Amino acid sequence: MPQLPDDLDAVAVRTWCSLALEALGRERAEIDAINVYPIADGDTGTNLYLTVESAAAAVEAVFAAHETGATAPATADAVRAMAHGALIGARGNSGTILAQLLRGMAGVLADGGDAAHLRRALTRAADAARRAVAHPVEGTVLTVAAAAAEAAEGEEPDLRTVVHAAYDGALAALARTPEQLAVLGRAGVVDAGGRGLVAVLGALVETVTGQAPVRGPRTAHGKAPTPVDGGSVVGLPVGGTPVEGGPAGGFPAGGVPEAGVPVGEGPLDCPEDGVAGPAFEVIYLLEADDEQVARLRTRLDALGDSLVVVGGDGLWHVHVHVDDAGAAVEAGVEAGRPYRIRITHFATESGHDLRVQAEPAQRAVVVVVPGDGLAGLCTEAGATTVIARPGEPPASGELVDAIRRAHAREVVLLPNDAALRHTAAAAAEQARTEGVRVALVPTRAAVQGIAALAVHEPDRGFDEDVVAMTAAAGATRYAELAVAERQSWTMAGICQAGDILGLIDGDVAVIGADVPATARTVLDRMLAAGGELVTLVLGEDVPDSLADALEEHVREGYLAVDTVVYRGGHQRAPLLIGVE
Repeated sequence: MPQLPDDLDAVAVRTWCSLALEALGRERAEIDAINVYPIADGDTGTNLYLTVESAAAAVEAVFAAHETGATAPATADAVRAMAHGALIGARGNSGTILAQLLRGMAGVLADGGDAAHLRRALTRAADAARRAVAHPVEGTVLTVAAAAAEAAEGEEPDLRTVVHAAYDGALAALARTPEQLAVLGRAGVVDAGGRGLVAVLGALVETVTGQAPVRGPRTAHGKAPTPVDGGSVVGLPVGGTPVEGGPAGGFPAGGVPEAGVPVGEGPLDCPEDGVAGPAFEVIYLLEADDEQVARLRTRLDALGDSLVVVGGDGLWHVHVHVDDAGAAVEAGVEAGRPYRIRITHFATESGHDLRVQAEPAQRAVVVVVPGDGLAGLCTEAGATTVIARPGEPPASGELVDAIRRAHAREVVLLPNDAALRHTAAAAAEQARTEGVRVALVPTRAAVQGIAALAVHEPDRGFDEDVVAMTAAAGATRYAELAVAERQSWTMAGICQAGDILGLIDGDVAVIGADVPATARTVLDRMLAAGGELVTLVLGEDVPDSLADALEEHVREGYLAVDTVVYRGGHQRAPLLIGVE
């Protein structure tokens, strides 16, 4: 039996993220099914799952960086990674609020993980989340978070007691949400976001105690709070029994409504007052300062509702429901630099994305690219793109989302990174369960993806197209230049901090003092084995003169070898090289 933690150290945070992801994975469909507020689009469980998946991936990346060390990462590194991962991967209204809850907790837990710090962390999280929402509503995840913090406040200075109290307080508050929010009472369900938070807190209980919590809170007197009439404490009606004031027929067999389809009278896909909600959900990450974000909040609040802006330290996650999606994005552009922009069009009647009503294309390509420049290039070629920004690899949920956006019966997925192999495989498997035929071409670099996309022909057979794209990628050797961050051993010898490293097919082959000379040496080594075409992808700050010099170097030294140059934009490496 693993040793139980006395405080929330880095290992405990890692375990918590893993267990929370498992819990949301188990409950995702049920949470989706009770999602009726603020929009009945049946995706709250999925959004929470994808948000925690991103948080867990960020924590795993911190541990991966310490694999060769004798000690685990610092607690501060783990909790900050958790919060940052949730921020950049947050989905929907619920995921955005959860990201702010985790960020609020991280701000305190970075200083210590004992019971006293956890109590303060829960309070900080609840306060931060409430401030992030433009117009807080009781009976939502905000209420559940506040109840968890309040329940933990007066407990003894023992970590296990505190986490149990927080969980019990959240569960009791969750059972009361239909009494506080009429739209929930009419549907006979609890708040979906609140139920997701209970699952996350339950994972924290299991992390600290070694046992998953029993469904039904403990109190100081050993009594469970009274659930809503006819409902269960966890919020799903039992056997179709209606909640008081709800529809007489209750739910269909199984005790839950069909995903995204509320039960009861009145419009449930809108705010509580019954007025039809906006048509679009707009989400983006934003690089901006506090002053600009304050003005952005005011402008977006005037455009729509369900406004949540979370983050800080120059990076923000913006979520809003509006009728004018373009105006919401334009407001972000005026405030700073928005990216990872996602716009979903709600169907007025069902709350589902209208794109599903269109006839799907026969075939599409989804490609991961390291910068905006290549994203534009691939989009012009007809591909659906996912941008992998430095230090922010996409999670499987983001790839699944891109496959859905491609809206095709057949999809070729190009991950363009060896580290994304398992993530891409998971995304492909998920998409297959949704009826999409997906082929994963194991491209390990962006230049291999460019080569594969160049030979893509949607009019030929799927298998034939995949074989041709795989062959083109496999025939492309790849290299990149990187700057050494510290002294270390490499296959090419010892490098010092600041050295320019030339990596060929993933291994350090050249150690140089400057980018031009290192690039020439890398090209010479790659072309020594032959080649017909050199592809150069320049980073954002690399001058055009470097491309001109390398083109001349190839032209003078290697007859009949052509060179093409692309601007990659903001990418990790200053230069990517491909040789076909």
